[in-house]
Amino acid sequence: MPRKSTRLPNIVFFGVDSLRSDHMSAYDYHRLTTPHIDRLADEGVLFEKMFSPNIPTPPGYIPMLTGRDLFSTQVVSLHHKDPLDPAIPTLPEILRDFGYSSACIGFGPGLYRGFDEYAEYRAWMNWEERPGDKAGKLNEVTMPILNRMAASNKPFFLFMRHMDPHSPYLPPHPYDRMFYTGNECDPNNKSMEPVFAFAPFADFFRSWMPPGVTDIEYVNASYDGALAYMDGCIQQLLNRLDELGIVEETIVVFTADHGETLDEHDCYFDHHGLYEPTLTVPLIIRYPGRLPEGVRVPGHTQLKDIVPTLMELIGIRPKVKFDGMSQIPLLMGDRATNATEFYITECTWMRKHGIRTTEWKFFEALEPDFHNKPPVELYNLVEDPLELNNLADKEPGMVKELRRRMNAWIKKRTKQTGKGNPILDYHIGTDRRIGSVATANKLQKK
Repeated sequence: MPRKSTRLPNIVFFGVDSLRSDHMSAYDYHRLTTPHIDRLADEGVLFEKMFSPNIPTPPGYIPMLTGRDLFSTQVVSLHHKDPLDPAIPTLPEILRDFGYSSACIGFGPGLYRGFDEYAEYRAWMNWEERPGDKAGKLNEVTMPILNRMAASNKPFFLFMRHMDPHSPYLPPHPYDRMFYTGNECDPNNKSMEPVFAFAPFADFFRSWMPPGVTDIEYVNASYDGALAYMDGCIQQLLNRLDELGIVEETIVVFTADHGETLDEHDCYFDHHGLYEPTLTVPLIIRYPGRLPEGVRVPGHTQLKDIVPTLMELIGIRPKVKFDGMSQIPLLMGDRATNATEFYITECTWMRKHGIRTTEWKFFEALEPDFHNKPPVELYNLVEDPLELNNLADKEPGMVKELRRRMNAWIKKRTKQTGKGNPILDYHIGTDRRIGSVATANKLQKK
């Protein structure tokens, strides 16, 4: 697959926060939430089984930007405070050695080091501050940077952290009611009662949900509306690539740091738990003339595989060891999957770890959690894809076997890296609260 020119390709990277793939029409969702991203998938390659195995934000974005796992990076929590190991180069640092300029929209330096330029935008708001025109605000700061980078004689790497699917879900009109035409304050509807009964997040929910809301389907539809709004704003950026005449020399990557739980498993409107809505994320890559169009790849891949994939697509070989593997062999039919099983963790509001295979998922609590979930959970993903039937008590032999395999993987990786398992270094407790949007924003910035 030779390149069309000697210049290295640009990379435009959409790294969305809190986007579960099963709510995208590109992934066969029943609502048309992402028509423009669907077209992007038609023009490139869609990976059907893409996973973010480590929750929350930092352990999602760091493998996306390094190709390394949590044992290498030691990043496993929202509250990671230490600098990233300087021996681990980030993607912009790797690309700089090959002549790239870079910019990051939505993060500051710190943990996400290595970019030449950083820019922030308005991504948090409460009910009174709506609309949540997050992607529009991102475009306002991104477009001048894109124009300037495209005018340069250097290849560029533009990374964008979209926040629209991250609560608060407050898309502007008409997206706020695009998928909902009912009465969200119907006094006869009691579906929001358990949401507001969850004390740790109740005040946070009230700070951005409509006063008096009673129908949980309104909030679910608001998530979908936020996706549709973001989709339209992303198309503006894709159109600009076309106007600049650089589509043919630009790799576009679309993925997410993790998914989002809506009304499943009593873990409301945030990325709690190790259930499938939180672990499953999209991945679409378009590179005209180098990648085929409209191909769907069924094999299992993870966020740590993206950087090695980009290295192969670009055709460069940095002197860097990656934990992930290129996904190109899956596309070419040379390998069926990049992983038949993998280690999973959450260290946000619950501290748990486990293992997911093609058939089973096992995870256990490292401390009690404020959702009062069982200490051990086991699901047959083939027979019970919604994870409604915990088989931990009925299948003790499978629990024992999966725990053995999980511990063997931990032992292998700690030996290989010479570092411990970072999830063991935290204590979360059951007394934490989020009282406002401002508090949530501060937690994201730690």
